[in-house]
Formats: sequence, structure tokens, C-alpha cells
Amino acid sequence: MSNHEQNLGRIIKQQRVMSGLTLRQLSDKSGVSPSHLGRIERGERFPSAHILRKIAQPLGFQEEALFIYADYLSPQSQTTAEGKTNIGELDPYVAAVLSHEPVEVQRAVIAILSILKIMAKGSGCDIGFAEYAHRKYPELDEDIITM
Repeated sequence: MSNHEQNLGRIIKQQRVMSGLTLRQLSDKSGVSPSHLGRIERGERFPSAHILRKIAQPLGFQEEALFIYADYLSPQSQTTAEGKTNIGELDPYVAAVLSHEPVEVQRAVIAILSILKIMAKGSGCDIGFAEYAHRKYPELDEDIITM
């Protein structure tokens, strides 16, 4: 059981829990057996691209994001139909900072951002992160919030 398999399993489990799904519910929505899903989450099995496609939508992931986490795609090679890379959707500063980090850190940051995006959509949040952070944590330094 490699570190990479465990990390992907943790990301999948964390997203399942954050989505409020049990293994059985994810199984019902995806068509993947609960025992196989459990082995993936524990890092005992590495999911195929076919399995990732099945679980992406019920977990709220874009297929491409899961493929990147699983190393089936590199963040730089993924392009949309128009030929634009998804990295272009990132703030240039964020992209520059992430480009200097190891791939594992990049994947972790993308996973966290994906989870935050899903949480924001689920809460009907229509304000930006900085405004939300100021409201929620007024004691935070402006430099920390805008990093």
C-alpha cells in the first residue's frame, strides 16, 4: 500500500463524508460495490479510470480532478475543448506559488479547494473568500486573508 494510494483514498473518503454519503449510498449512486469503495478509501486498492468516472459525479468532483489526483493526468496536460488549461482558472499568484510545490502538495491544495468550492455552493454562498473570512474571522490579519 503506497503513500499515493493512501492519499487518494483519504481524499475520496473525506469528500464522501463531506458530501454526507455513507459507503452504501455512494455505492448505490455509483454502481461500485461498498467493499471495493472501502478498500479504495483505505488505500488497499487503487481505482481504475473507469471506477473514478463512476464515483466522480456522486462525490461532486469533476472527472478530470480525480484523474489528476490519481496521476492519470498531469495538471499541465489537461486541456478543455477550447485548448485552455484548467490552471488558467487559478489566480496567477496561486498558480505561481503552486508551481514551485511538489506534486503531492499541489494535489492536496486542489483537493482542499474542491471541497471548499462544494461547501460554498451547498451553502448558497455568493460572497468572495476574503469577505467571508473577514466576517467569520475578523481578528485575522489582512495579509493572511489575501495570501
